[in-house]
Amino acid sequence: MVNVNKLRGAVVEHGFTMESLANSIGMDRATLYRKIVNNGETFTLKEVDGIVKALSLTPDEGMRIFFAQNIA
Repeated sequence: MVNVNKLRGAVVEHGFTMESLANSIGMDRATLYRKIVNNGETFTLKEVDGIVKALSLTPDEGMRIFFAQNIA
């Protein structure tokens, strides 16, 4: 499960907008928004890799965002 709140925070923290992030990974802005609204469940590994690289996330940051565990 993707932690979309952390993803949104990372986007802002690294000086991106959702539109600029979508452009940098070659994705339509509406598609990126749709994937985020669906809790990131439809992100492909290629898209995750592109986002991690575009935002210059560390491996640990990427893991915490894209492979978050839902601990109850």
